[in-house]
Amino acid sequence: MLRLTATLRVAVLLCGLVLGSALAGCGGGGARTATVTRPAPAPTGASSSAPPAQRLPIGVSENNPWLVDPGAVPEGFAAWRDRLAALHPARYRLFVDWSTLQPDPKVPADLAQPNDGCLRGMPPCGPFAGMRDRLRAIAARQRADGGGWAVMIVLQGVPEWAAIPAGGCEQPGADHRSRPITAAGLAGYQALIRALLALGRQEGVALRWWSPFNEPNHPGFISPQRAACDAHAPSLAPAVYSRLVRAARQTLDATPGGPYHLILGEMAGYGSPTPRGTGISEFVRALPDDVACAGTVWSQHEYTQPDRSQPDAVGELERVLDERACTRGKRIWVTETGVGGTRAGSPRSLRAVDQRAQCAAEAALLEHWAGDPRVTAAFQFSVREDTAYPVGLFDPELTRAYPVYDLWRAWGAARPGDPAGVPRPSGCADP
Repeated sequence: MLRLTATLRVAVLLCGLVLGSALAGCGGGGARTATVTRPAPAPTGASSSAPPAQRLPIGVSENNPWLVDPGAVPEGFAAWRDRLAALHPARYRLFVDWSTLQPDPKVPADLAQPNDGCLRGMPPCGPFAGMRDRLRAIAARQRADGGGWAVMIVLQGVPEWAAIPAGGCEQPGADHRSRPITAAGLAGYQALIRALLALGRQEGVALRWWSPFNEPNHPGFISPQRAACDAHAPSLAPAVYSRLVRAARQTLDATPGGPYHLILGEMAGYGSPTPRGTGISEFVRALPDDVACAGTVWSQHEYTQPDRSQPDAVGELERVLDERACTRGKRIWVTETGVGGTRAGSPRSLRAVDQRAQCAAEAALLEHWAGDPRVTAAFQFSVREDTAYPVGLFDPELTRAYPVYDLWRAWGAARPGDPAGVPRPSGCADP
């Protein structure tokens, strides 16, 4: 939802990172330089058979491997790791911030980049070696659980050397991370995809699902969206995104070991055009056929307001997809949803009545999507809550789970053959 995402991007730019990399400890304490030696996962006794299907397949976003790895973890993580595992997510959404991984074009992206494992400097912490340890943890979890946790890679962030100069209608604080990439940058982008695929093979993780870029209709990720600060000016973002989609498709098609699938869209919930943002329908209509028709699945972000006032972003995406033959009836994943503060960056109310309202609003949205045959996955964003974006399941210090956690656990346990409806936990009843 736009009221949530817009303020978030300001916090992101001030921090110098997009949210997918905020767990690197932005603000307070740099990442440690030691490479983690990960102990072998402890036996779990889990069955080798695949997990049962869920009524509405659920996914999560969480970049800290200590909340995923079934083996030995640093102090402060184990209980919360087990709570996350109890959700039994079918899918796992993993951000890759290219801008932080490859500051020098002469040096390949550092997929073992040291990370302190804190939350913007906040404990509990546990150092780990970047994408390598993230994928290693996912592989161990998949083995322990007998499946599930299918990885969806989301690319974002442009290194300075790969970005075009500033221009057009940019929001304050915009920098190279959100600018369109050069021809050399496009080659670097493709090299990053190949490197991630190779790392996945090394660590035993199938990387089948790929989102070419996060929130391409938002100026925090592609900027400028327009040459002039006028909502009626043509959007520049679809053409920029199209180059990335074509490059990703070409790279994946040339890589053995497929099939690989593109997830298109990944859009912020702009219900209508703004001077610096592109509306959902506006964006989709401007994509050429070869791009719009390239995806297996489309995705949309829709956050929940406690008063349920959010626009119907998913419904709008469905309507605009049905305008084109090759996208009519396409499946949709809601790859970001969550509930918390009324605005990103505002304190999350801990009053029982407010927590109940938040959870009830999210429950209503999940029930709505479960009744829509085109929505085939919903992803909670995030697990360990970011202080800049209070919509998580656990607090940043990992001391409490919000009532909405019990809601997601109930949906993780719901099966297609169960009686209609998923009972709401007591903390999620309508006020």
